[in-house]
Amino acid sequence: MDLMEKTEPILIFASIILGLLLNKVTFLQQISPSLITIFLALMLFALFLDVPLSDIRDSFSDTKFTSISLLINFLWTPLFGYFLGRIFLYGNIDLFIGFVMLILTPCTDWYLIFTRMSRGNVPLSMSILPINLVVQLVLLPVYLLIFFSSSNTIELVDLTKSLFLFIVLPFAASLLVKYIFDNNPIKDKIRNTFSSLQTIFLCIAIFGLFNTEANSLLNNMDSIGILFIPVILFFVINFLLDYIVAKEVHFSYENYASLTLTTLARNSPLALAIAISSFPNNELIAIALVIGPLIELPILYVVSRILLKIRKTY
Repeated sequence: MDLMEKTEPILIFASIILGLLLNKVTFLQQISPSLITIFLALMLFALFLDVPLSDIRDSFSDTKFTSISLLINFLWTPLFGYFLGRIFLYGNIDLFIGFVMLILTPCTDWYLIFTRMSRGNVPLSMSILPINLVVQLVLLPVYLLIFFSSSNTIELVDLTKSLFLFIVLPFAASLLVKYIFDNNPIKDKIRNTFSSLQTIFLCIAIFGLFNTEANSLLNNMDSIGILFIPVILFFVINFLLDYIVAKEVHFSYENYASLTLTTLARNSPLALAIAISSFPNNELIAIALVIGPLIELPILYVVSRILLKIRKTY
């Protein structure tokens, strides 16, 4: 993790504040929607370029860890997240969808920072990243249709368009670059350049989102506060679940810590990109996906400190 990635939460928060403060600037208001689309697409292109999808087979070097991680992330967590959302957010369908999209997408970057802080098995956590990315690509739209197709909020045409614009095109472009420059040193230069710019791309897109939707956010502060309850419950209950499971299957402390951070950390730019394109008239969905990590990050820090205390007696 370089300095840019380590300071990503601070930069995201600064982007939100700037977007809100400059929401009366006419020029920025005019270009902000384009900033969101362009820079999220670039962000995802950089992400796909950076993730070694050819290394997916490495995820299965520890079949027990991979199987348990996948079951928690993509079977238990979606069902549990939907249950929490239905209890606490059912009266606000936009926040409900935003919360579920947040829960459905395992983290693809800063969970490694917290894994390292808690003395977990970082190589094992890194090996699970490619398969987590691929599985969430496949299952995110599936779960959205299963959970919300009857809500009259999801339009299949918009969902298909967003998947093509923000997933198929950036993914295909990244594969094309890898193919064209295969065995060429320039491939690593391109990958490193775009990797270093991922956070900048994301921050520009978030600035555009909050600049565009400042009024919507300010008018719904009370509703957004409700997110704290299901997000915190998600972390507390899943933290306990991870401990019980790790003990039952006799994980080492390092693998237990890795499982905890791999299954707790959320926040994928994939979900934000799909939300913005699929729900253009439902601003709170996208806003929930940006607010969620600002609640999550302090919790992950506390979790990493608790894990270090558990390490002494594990």
